[in-house]
Amino acid sequence: MIQPLTIVGLGELLWDLFPTGRQLGGAPANFAYCSNLLGDTGEVVSRVGADELGNDIRESLATFGIMDDFLQTDEDHPTGTVKVKLDAAGQPEFNITYPAAWDFLEWNPSLRHLAESTDAVCFGSLAQRSPEARKTIRRFLDSVRADAAKIFDVNLRQSYFSAEVITESMSRATIVKLNQDEVPKVASLLELSNASPHSFGLNILNRFQNLRLVCITRGQDGSLLVESSGVHDHRGFRVKVRDAVGAGDAFTAGLLNQMLHGIPLPEANDFANRMGAWVASSSGAMPPVPDGGLLATLAELG
Repeated sequence: MIQPLTIVGLGELLWDLFPTGRQLGGAPANFAYCSNLLGDTGEVVSRVGADELGNDIRESLATFGIMDDFLQTDEDHPTGTVKVKLDAAGQPEFNITYPAAWDFLEWNPSLRHLAESTDAVCFGSLAQRSPEARKTIRRFLDSVRADAAKIFDVNLRQSYFSAEVITESMSRATIVKLNQDEVPKVASLLELSNASPHSFGLNILNRFQNLRLVCITRGQDGSLLVESSGVHDHRGFRVKVRDAVGAGDAFTAGLLNQMLHGIPLPEANDFANRMGAWVASSSGAMPPVPDGGLLATLAELG
């Protein structure tokens, strides 16, 4: 029997406030949820307020089968929320509250122990908008094993990013994932050429020697995986989009799951696109497992 791997989503955990109601979200938590669905142990490392919204997050995580062992409680700052507005195509626009409890994530012996036993960790730029959380995230990344996968999901939001945060994050990552709209922004911040997505990926790999893979997602138009030895392009899957919130996080979880279990990149890319398409065709970033089973549903796409 294959032993489940320990997969960590490190950073923001919050409530997405849609016009129709609230749903649990935050890219690292979405990623951990999907990792859990795929048979590994998804752990969420974050911080919530000592308030009703924080209590509701703990209860929701429990219903998803995710432990709250690494979910800190903040007595002074509220649980994070994001107002989400969807356009006609289901693409989201975010208005993120500041400050929030997750901005004050603290380093402690429990997180050090988790880091040392982690097989993979996914982190982004948003959770590093405050000095306190940024310091904790970097200490976590510096404490994982040398063979652990470290995925930097760029995830640019509002003005909560900088060249320094992106540079430091890429210097610690083994995989970087960003969407096609973020490519020119990152290229500008890092003063890199982006004549084509392929050349941009190669430039990133040349700049940061620890990186092994650059993933550029294009929504329904698929994704491009760039490694030093070649490129893997996937055309994507056409689905009826309900909302695209969390689709990129599902892609990342699917890709990592396949890679960690020895699946070649072309097949891993296909599976990741299936995961993203499934979430985009569902409501919210953490949809329940379909009645017919997740893997059977993914197989039906395309």
